[in-house]
Formats: sequence, C-alpha cells, structure tokens
Amino acid sequence: MFYRCESLAELIWTNRQQIKEVDRLKQKLALDPPGVRDALAQLLSEITQLLSSLVTSTFIIEKQPPQVMKTNTRFTATVRLLVGGKLNVHMTPPQVKVTIISEAQANILLKNDKLGKNGDASGEILNNTGTMEYQQATRQLSVSFRNMQLKKIKRAEKKGTESVMDEKFSLHFQSQFSVGGGELVFHVWTLSLPVVVIVHGNQEPHAWATVTWDNAFSEPGRVPFTVPDKVPWNKVAETLSLKFRAATGRPLTDENLCFLAQKAFRGNFTDNNQLLSWAQFCKEPLNERNFTFWEWFYAVMKLTREHLRGPWMDNAILGFIRKKQAEEMLQNCPNGTFLLRFSDSELGGITIAWVSENQEVFMLQPFTSKDFGIRSLADRISDLNHLVNLYPDIPKDIAFNKYYTPFQDSQPTTSNGYVRPLLVTQIPGWNGPASVSYPNTPQHSFLQSPDPGRDTPSVASSYTGSVATPAAGTGQGVDYLDQLDECNIDINGLVNLSELMQDYRQ
Repeated sequence: MFYRCESLAELIWTNRQQIKEVDRLKQKLALDPPGVRDALAQLLSEITQLLSSLVTSTFIIEKQPPQVMKTNTRFTATVRLLVGGKLNVHMTPPQVKVTIISEAQANILLKNDKLGKNGDASGEILNNTGTMEYQQATRQLSVSFRNMQLKKIKRAEKKGTESVMDEKFSLHFQSQFSVGGGELVFHVWTLSLPVVVIVHGNQEPHAWATVTWDNAFSEPGRVPFTVPDKVPWNKVAETLSLKFRAATGRPLTDENLCFLAQKAFRGNFTDNNQLLSWAQFCKEPLNERNFTFWEWFYAVMKLTREHLRGPWMDNAILGFIRKKQAEEMLQNCPNGTFLLRFSDSELGGITIAWVSENQEVFMLQPFTSKDFGIRSLADRISDLNHLVNLYPDIPKDIAFNKYYTPFQDSQPTTSNGYVRPLLVTQIPGWNGPASVSYPNTPQHSFLQSPDPGRDTPSVASSYTGSVATPAAGTGQGVDYLDQLDECNIDINGLVNLSELMQDYRQ
C-alpha cells in the first residue's frame, strides 16, 4: 500500500507539472486556435484535486491510541504521511498536534471539514505536539507520540440510563505543510478510533463493552459514533469468540457459545438470528445477580488471560458449563474424577467439581485472580490428593504437570533473615496435614482463614472452614444444585515455616 501511494503521488505530481508546462508554452506561443475550448484550466484543477485527495487520505494513524483511556496515564500513538517522501514534505518537516474531541465535535468536523466556532478541545492532553521525521532507509515520514497524557476531560450531559462509560471521544490529529516550494498548502487531519475515558480501574469492564460493541457492529461511513441498539446473536457470538481468542490464545467452541447465548438471553435463547440488545449485553443484571452478562464474560476472560492461559490452550478447562451439567457429567465417573468450570455466582471465579467414592458431586468455593496470585491453579490441584483424573479420564499429573511449580527441599532465607512459608491447599475432612520435610524441624499444619485476603498470623492458630456439601442428585433435591456456588469450602492450608523455624530455634 505504501509503495502504491508513493507511485500514485509521483504520477499525479508529474502529470500536474506537465499540464502546467503545456499551459506555459501556450501562453508563450500565444496558441489559441479558434473554436477550440481551452481545457487546461479544468485539467489543472482536476489534477490538483486528485493530489489533494491523495495527500489528505494518506495522513493516517499507524499506531492507534488505547481505546480505553485512563486520565493521568501515559499513552502512545503514531501518525504517518504515506506520500511524504515523494512530495519532499520532509524538506520542511511539519508539526502534528493532537486534541481530544467529543462525538458532537466529530460530527461537525466530518460535515464541515473543520470544528467551527466552538472548536475547543474536550480535554487537555500533555505532550500533544510533535514534528514528523523522515527515515531515509524506509522512506517513511512519521511522528511517534510516546509520552502523551490526558489530564482532564469535559463530558456532555447524560440522558436517562447513560453513563460516562457510554460516552465516546476521538483523538484529532492535525497538521499543515506545503509542497512544490510553497505552491500548494495542505491542511490534513484524521480521527482515531472511538475512545472511552475512565478515571478509575473499576470502570474498565463497561468501557470495554462500549468499545467492543462499537468496533464490532458500527457500519462503514456512519455518522460518528452511531451503533445499532440490537444485533443478531451470531454476530455477537463471533465477536465474543474473537475477543476470547485474542486474549487467551484459543477461540470459543460452539458449546461455549451456546452456553453464553443462554446466559445472555436469560434462558430464553431460540436461534442464532435472535436479536440481543445493548441493554441485555451490558446494562441489565443477570437473573438473581448484581452484575451484567458482559461483566461476567469480561471477568472470565481476564482471569483466563492472566492465570489460566496454558490449561485453557490445552483444553484442560471446560469452563462454560452449568452446574447441573457438570454434575451429570461426573456422577457416573470413577471416584476422584474432576472438571473445571467458571462460577455463575462470582465474577472471575473458577471452581473445581469432583465426584467422591459414593458418587456424590462436590464443588469448591470458587478461586479468583487473588487466589492465583498466591498459588497457581495447577499447584492447588496437585495439593488435593482426592483429585485423581481430569474429566473424562486424564491423570491430573499428565494434564497439569508442566504447570507445577518445582518444589525445593529447603527454602532459602530472604534478605531480612526470614524463611518463606509454603502455602498448601487443603480441604478439611479430605486432605491430611501437608507433609513437607525440613530436617530437625517440628511439623505443624495451620488452616488459613476462609477469607483469602486475611493475613495469616505468625503464631500457631487455626481457622475452621465450612465442610463441603454434596450436590443434588443423591436424594438432596434438585433445587439444592443451584446453591453449589455458594458452598463455602475452606481450601487453603498453610504450613507456616517462619513459626516452625522459631520453634526450632527455641
């Protein structure tokens, strides 16, 4: 594309020079045959317009700014003029200025080619000017903004259920330069993809919902930044699968998408052409939940990207299945068979479901990103001896061995002289005390608080968690299954090595 644009610019510029030369000769020789219409003026106007169209359309954003932009956070962007080399624009390098404009201002700009009287920016951007540089080796004329920062933003008044995360802005890049020794002056500008501005990290999920809906479903040539209010499920499904693949490395299966369809339509899904509204997508809470469909999906995607990418790529995580379906899959399996599914009740949670020797199905209290920051999923599965085979019949060490953290027989002391503790996952009544061998050191086992965020005290203490509760299907009643995600099972055991070493020194 770059070389085609340069070749076209060279061709148009050469034609323009030839037309001007013919006009010069005509004037010099006083050639004006009777009855012949003088077309040179029209040809010159048309070729100049062609050049103007080419120049303005090849001022592009090579690297887009982030579409979810947090105030007081640095961000980058790069703009480039594809025909800058051939037109010798680099001989007088032009400056580029960046401003942020609202949706209404973007509308005015596209209609009038300028912002008009009320052309003030909708926010303040630091380090928003730069000079284009020419790279001789690549013949590229561009400028990279490496240190921009949005300091403040002016928002429009909200109507009805609108929130600040529904409001879209755009970065306006503009420049001015001349070609042909100042013969022609070009004013060029371009707009970034829509941007949603946030001030806090907890606004990020809804902001990404706005961006995702806009990127996926906006029509070419639209009025900024209009989008349809309802979209067929097959298009939504394709978008969700692409998003999940980009984040985690593997797309969603048809079974995964069927599960998501039932969740998005609150159990009323009929066919792939059924329309899903923007409100169902990210405004209205799911049944008996205080979060939306998108918030649930986004949290699962984030958890998988940050902590579960490997097992997900290996198809070790089923994830998108209902509790009842998980129970039905496990009930006729051998003792110790387990599977992994995303929690319906906890945002960004994943639970382990397993079958016991009497064919009862149990589910652990969901793990979250905070838990995996302490100990990985694979290590937790390794800790639980009653988990034997990943559904249907894969030994857990084959499925997860490459993700286990290598065990060290001795724990080195830290720079301040402390010995690091070793965290081990346990379930009361299912696992015995962890057996970690440290020569000449008394062995103790302390259960961690049911609240994973609570600091474990350095003195000998224990916290008793709730016992695992069997799922429905064994005389418990079908309704009991719906409560499985709320079962509190204490899963974190702690071998407090600092305390052990203290006992040893005494």
